[in-house]
Amino acid sequence: MLLLGDLNGTVDDRGLAPLTSRLDAAERGFAFSFPARFPVARIDQVLARSATVGRIRTLPATGSDHLPVTARVGLG
Repeated sequence: MLLLGDLNGTVDDRGLAPLTSRLDAAERGFAFSFPARFPVARIDQVLARSATVGRIRTLPATGSDHLPVTARVGLG
């Protein structure tokens, strides 16, 4: 299972604990994605169960207030 998106919280946010306690986050990479002009937090998440989320990073700005995020996901 993969959950990807703007979760409006970091992986250590208590409000996301019901998700982050059951899913794994990226092991490497900061990927600060918000705000796009001067990113200070990663609130755009890639979480998985029965898969491994590897390196996560941001991509160049697109005009959104968030930077796009990419991650390597290993299945199996």
